[in-house]
Amino acid sequence: MKGVRYDALHLTPTGVLFAGRRFPCVIGRGGIRDAKREGDGATPSGRHRILGLLYRPDRLPARALPRWADPIGPRDLWCDDPAHPAYNHPVRAPLKASHERLRRADPMYDLILVTDWNYPKARPGKGSAIFVHTWRRPGYPTAGCLAFAREDLLWIAARVKIGTEIVVPPASGIFDP
Repeated sequence: MKGVRYDALHLTPTGVLFAGRRFPCVIGRGGIRDAKREGDGATPSGRHRILGLLYRPDRLPARALPRWADPIGPRDLWCDDPAHPAYNHPVRAPLKASHERLRRADPMYDLILVTDWNYPKARPGKGSAIFVHTWRRPGYPTAGCLAFAREDLLWIAARVKIGTEIVVPPASGIFDP
């Protein structure tokens, strides 16, 4: 694919290209959107950067992850309430505002690559918690994130760096569910 950088994750209709490999992935149930809004279920188009890696230390050994990985604790949340001052930022429980629990019963958030979508300078209502994480199952869409098989995500996480780009093409109808 002409113009594809080896060191960036490129979303294509047949998966994500990264480091010379193609990985099956799923996107948001709302397809790709150029004008992302909170709750639309869409994956935002554009060039995003990886800013962090979070993991469940009780489920993944730290030695298998980059040194810049941070553990997810039992009280770790992500605020998704556009009216709250901590909108689209990590927070700790208890929190009365709407939020996502990062330490989930299922394995979806055992490993999270945090992106710069509307972060760290969040604009209310432009979308929150756009992560790269493990899928529920192949073909099952996310709420706006990119998701991979666990083994593939571990492989990717071992090779990305802070600042690695994720390229999501403009909405074209090709990805719409």
